[in-house]
Amino acid sequence: MSEKLDLRGEVCPFTFVKTKLKLETMNPGEELEVILDYEPATRNVPRSLKNEGHEVLDLRQVKENEWVLKVRKKG
Repeated sequence: MSEKLDLRGEVCPFTFVKTKLKLETMNPGEELEVILDYEPATRNVPRSLKNEGHEVLDLRQVKENEWVLKVRKKG
């Protein structure tokens, strides 16, 4: 199962905090797709998630100022 989290308009550290809170509601192994429009978050959020043991599956730019991050909850 895959969940989505739209964080357009959010900046660090709220991008990571909200992603972490969403992951806490999910089961191990589930995937989360996070939409970001704050460029520094494309570096900070994946790094912080990896430090917490989650698996970053993909990070791709989909528009000029929009990225999609896919992460699998640690399990």
